[in-house]
Amino acid sequence: MKRFIFAALALAALWACTGASPKYENRADAIAAQIHDPASKYVVVACHRGDWRNYPENSIPAIESVIAMEADIVEIDIHMTADSVLVLCHDNNVKRTTNFSKVFRSEPDKSAKISDLTLEEIKSLSLKRAHGVAIDTLRMPTLREALLCTKDRICVNIDKGYDYYDAVLALTEELGVTDQVLIKSSKPVDVVAEKLAAHEHNMMYMPIVNIQKEKGAKLFSDYLAQEEAPLAYEVCWDSNDDGAFPEACAKIREQGSKIWVNTIWASLCGGDGNDDDAAFQAADPGSVYQQYMDQGVSFIQTDRPQLIIPWLKAHGHHSL
Repeated sequence: MKRFIFAALALAALWACTGASPKYENRADAIAAQIHDPASKYVVVACHRGDWRNYPENSIPAIESVIAMEADIVEIDIHMTADSVLVLCHDNNVKRTTNFSKVFRSEPDKSAKISDLTLEEIKSLSLKRAHGVAIDTLRMPTLREALLCTKDRICVNIDKGYDYYDAVLALTEELGVTDQVLIKSSKPVDVVAEKLAAHEHNMMYMPIVNIQKEKGAKLFSDYLAQEEAPLAYEVCWDSNDDGAFPEACAKIREQGSKIWVNTIWASLCGGDGNDDDAAFQAADPGSVYQQYMDQGVSFIQTDRPQLIIPWLKAHGHHSL
């Protein structure tokens, strides 16, 4: 009996310290299970470039901060250096996010493109906060460093990653995190199918469809016609005027897929009044976020995790 009690206490301690449910080895696996469960009512919170309001975007501290907030996915961006190392950066150059101009002021013709810089050169640069102040102690992380940080703790959406799919997959396989990583794109159905078929083990994948654009609407239609439903769709739309979003959600639910929306910018979710900033200014964030629950949304990518996670928890949508 004592052994049973001690074992139960040990499991409880493991959950408290690591977020690992007794049913799963770690928190990232528990999140991935919710992502793959079509019956789950859990709403997955993805944090855009980490906690960029308080730390430099795409930095290790920005990732650590959203893990501490109990976010489920951290969205990061990648590019490849001149010496073929994947690093975290949204832009294809380092001018906005680092003190490049200061470090290389004696070389006015020096290219700031990541593809023209070696890893050593990039590591010589300090990352900037959103308000433009450089932090001497923070450097741009490699994808390897980021994945070692997130491993078993949080899932990862690698944005701008599809074009580097093979290199990313090789790294996730080496580190044992493939099942914890998600990649999305707007590539045609057959192109993606061929890419995934080339590998025995793949990262999670979902298409991005802008349902009010001609190309996006066609891609959405092509995926709806497939026998095998995608894991989920990232749905973008410009305006709520024509009812396109509820109609798309109904089709996705009928197909058996899940729905990802981005509340980071109004232009991605139907216009003013539907995004994080509107929720931040409202007396009740539910006046914005409830509409997505009503449509069966399973993923919300946000710039305000500190706002949405408590609201989701209070309404029974965020408990592993």
